[in-house]
Amino acid sequence: MTSVTAITRSSTDRPPRRPGGWLVPTGLILLSLIPVLGGAFRLSELGGGAAITADNARFFAAPVPIVAHIVGATVYCLLGAFQFVPALRGRRAWHRIAGLILIPAGLIAALSGLWMAVFVTPAPGAGGTLLLALRLAFGSALAACIILGVVAIRRRDFGSHGAWMTRAYALGVAAGTQAIVFAIWIIGGGATDELTGAVLMGTAWVINAAVAELVIRRRSRGAGVARSPSHPAVP
Repeated sequence: MTSVTAITRSSTDRPPRRPGGWLVPTGLILLSLIPVLGGAFRLSELGGGAAITADNARFFAAPVPIVAHIVGATVYCLLGAFQFVPALRGRRAWHRIAGLILIPAGLIAALSGLWMAVFVTPAPGAGGTLLLALRLAFGSALAACIILGVVAIRRRDFGSHGAWMTRAYALGVAAGTQAIVFAIWIIGGGATDELTGAVLMGTAWVINAAVAELVIRRRSRGAGVARSPSHPAVP
């Protein structure tokens, strides 16, 4: 009788698990498809012998970092979305193997992006000191978050590791958010000049960073509930 009561109490005390958990990663993949498809088009230009024009000449002038950035960002954004599937994240082997791919892919995307910000001529109307500063700041933040996540996991600080990697991924998929922000602005009748473009891009980075912090806080509260006396932690 006691054992039955204990089992029943344990099962009712545990917080309900969300079925599947594919909604968030599906949304992240769809968000990532915007820059991924753009990158695929750019790779087809570079590898398919497309005619060099005033719009794409800057990419042909430095193909190696461009290709590295596109490939690194594509792997990082698409594979990283699956790290938000609870069933997969709970599998230690999957999480470890995916992490060993994501860490170098994210660093390649961040560092090549920094190189491009400094050395690749920006598109007409997409330059300016403010945009350069934003690209350098958020690109450096992406690399720093990944490195801090690696340091945390080496200390076996799993909570900090998850938080830093969540921040890094949020910054990594900001290109998709930037496309949405620009689309909303243009559909609303807004004009885009150099300053406005920089502000819109910066806004997208800030939105993603804010969402990441909300996710981290929610995850921390959930972990606190799971470890409380009324909700014992489930191994």
